[in-house]
Amino acid sequence: MTRRSPRDPRPRDPRLDRKSGPSVAGWRSGGKSAGRAAASPYSRTEASVDLGWGRLIFGQTFDDNRKLADAIRMEEEGKRDIALYLAEPHVLLSLAPQELFLDPSHTFRLWLDQYRPAPARRRGFTIRRLRTAEEADEVDRIYRARRMVPVPQDTAMAMRRSRTVTQLVAVETATGRIVGTVMGVDHVHAFGDQEGGSSLWALAVDPQASLPGIGSSLTLHLAGHFLARGRAYMDLSVMHDNAEAIALYEKLGFQRVPVFCVKRKNPINETLFIGPSPADELNPYARILVDEARRRGIAVEVLDASRGYFTLSFGGRAITCRESLTELTSAIAMSRCQDKRVTRSVLAKAGLRVPEQVTASDLARAETFLARHGRVVVKPVDGEQGRGVQVDIRDNDTLANACRALTEQGVTGLVESFVEGEDLRIIVIDGEVVAAALRKPAEITANGTDTIGALIEARSRRRAAATGGESRIPMDDETVRAVAEAGFTMDDVPAAGQVIRVRKTANLHTGGTIHDVTAELHPALADAAIRAARALDIPVVGMDFMVPAPDQPTYWIIEANERAGLANHEPQPTAERFIDFLFPQTATRRRHHPAPTDAAEETA
Repeated sequence: MTRRSPRDPRPRDPRLDRKSGPSVAGWRSGGKSAGRAAASPYSRTEASVDLGWGRLIFGQTFDDNRKLADAIRMEEEGKRDIALYLAEPHVLLSLAPQELFLDPSHTFRLWLDQYRPAPARRRGFTIRRLRTAEEADEVDRIYRARRMVPVPQDTAMAMRRSRTVTQLVAVETATGRIVGTVMGVDHVHAFGDQEGGSSLWALAVDPQASLPGIGSSLTLHLAGHFLARGRAYMDLSVMHDNAEAIALYEKLGFQRVPVFCVKRKNPINETLFIGPSPADELNPYARILVDEARRRGIAVEVLDASRGYFTLSFGGRAITCRESLTELTSAIAMSRCQDKRVTRSVLAKAGLRVPEQVTASDLARAETFLARHGRVVVKPVDGEQGRGVQVDIRDNDTLANACRALTEQGVTGLVESFVEGEDLRIIVIDGEVVAAALRKPAEITANGTDTIGALIEARSRRRAAATGGESRIPMDDETVRAVAEAGFTMDDVPAAGQVIRVRKTANLHTGGTIHDVTAELHPALADAAIRAARALDIPVVGMDFMVPAPDQPTYWIIEANERAGLANHEPQPTAERFIDFLFPQTATRRRHHPAPTDAAEETA
């Protein structure tokens, strides 16, 4: 029996009763079905639809399980086919047990005869069809950011003319930027479905989007589209453990139905059939490395999940790691990175550009330093994740307070000349640049209704949800200072559409966002990062630069991070290159593919 969530108080739809005899697509012809389509001129057998990221294979159109198994096994490399509406999934799996697996997802259905469109309440974005090649590229960017299989531009453009596939996009009103997308498949046009069905696929919201409700609005807009076509229902697939998405769909009126999905075992789907990670509480920075090791058959022993310690073993070689910091980094290299005074000294001797520094304990000297440079940064000598850092200080009172705060915490502080520009992180692994990303400080977009304080709290919750709790905006003195410098207080209600920067630093842990620029990186910056890693004698490092732009040669090196967060640089293959470095004999065994994700994930 299909069980309903205790969260959902609505009466159970009678069409979910087993007595009705649910078919794999809708309900058997002997029962009543609202919106049932008449015989269709599109009727076809062994039907599938190419959606760019893979094929949607309609299992109910196959009269032979062996033919269906063969169809699934014909999946193209780098794609992710989905076979749905299977009458006998257990029989199908028995025909190719080494190649196929039962997907651990639930199917949810919205009955469109019961759906009543709610009044539009979207604020800050509109929804329409995909139009241009440039918009297809923006959708591709969102897919990659969500670690989903991208859709080739020519396929996306060809689908604009399709009656079978509908692709919608959410467009931010203020900027014209694409911030979300969803695909819908019309089953009547796909194979002449007499049940009059439709389905939703590849729902994705830009993780950097600050506007709420994008995913739910795309879902409901697509439902309205199929309702206007006279379809009976809209299905979607969601991972069984995605409680947040399931709660959202139930709130929107979806009900779970007994429909199963089979996929082919491939590198994209691996985490769905190799079993759970050895420690669910691993943070994202450790998990991305552990999962990549397990995909290669490397043994993993978690030593301390809360602190990210684990040991990897393969071919008689064992290496202990704390996230991206390994035994292969010497204590000397680690200490050079931890003490920012030493970092600066080593890099300066290597001929690299670094800002000037003085100690924060000598306030008179610090004030003289400020007078000479006009703008300074106060930071701890040994710190990470942006803690204790105050940027762009311009007056003696703020300088004194910042220095005093570090002293009271028993922390040795530095005063550093402020460098204007973009915050750039470059990852170097084994002497090669693997990834580069701009880090931008936390911002909010006013809606004309809520206070700045409320907007910050809402934005912080969304950032935490999108990063597994790693990114939050602290409600501290530094946030208050940034808001004040923008000309506001926490209780002000700015005009709708106004963008306000609420942090000075671009650190991910304080609400910052990360934007991949690896393809744009100027060769001079890549060379400086490699030279810096060589000077520090460290094999895996994240170098922090300040630059006018990532495609220009000018730079200043601010810090070196001996334990860089490699999970922050998708779609670049940082985890793969890290494991290649530790176990080079496994490097040719894998090819980089996007990691699996729930195609119906909601991030609002």
